[in-house]
Amino acid sequence: MSIDVQQVTDAVIATASEVIDADVTLIRSFQRRQVEALAQQAAFIAAGIASGDITENTRDFFLDELEHMAESFVKTLVRLSHVLFEKIWNAVMQVLWQAIEGAIGTALPLPRLA
Repeated sequence: MSIDVQQVTDAVIATASEVIDADVTLIRSFQRRQVEALAQQAAFIAAGIASGDITENTRDFFLDELEHMAESFVKTLVRLSHVLFEKIWNAVMQVLWQAIEGAIGTALPLPRLA
């Protein structure tokens, strides 16, 4: 048996697209909520500083907290992108390995992402 290159190409693209579409939708939703919270916190801090409710003694605390929030947000996005990468890789490898196994009639162990 042989591999239909066009069929495998289409299957890989479709599989990768399914994973990307589903996860990117979730990531965008998370991103929007987090960025809105960051913007609201920035507005709260700016208003508090302008009104004097946030004093010089407490200003650094609020700014540091905003910095930590932003850092956590970015780190989470990076982690989510790593998970997305792994999911796409696993899906692509599954399609490729199934094509090879179908062509040779023997099961092969799936490679592991290093």
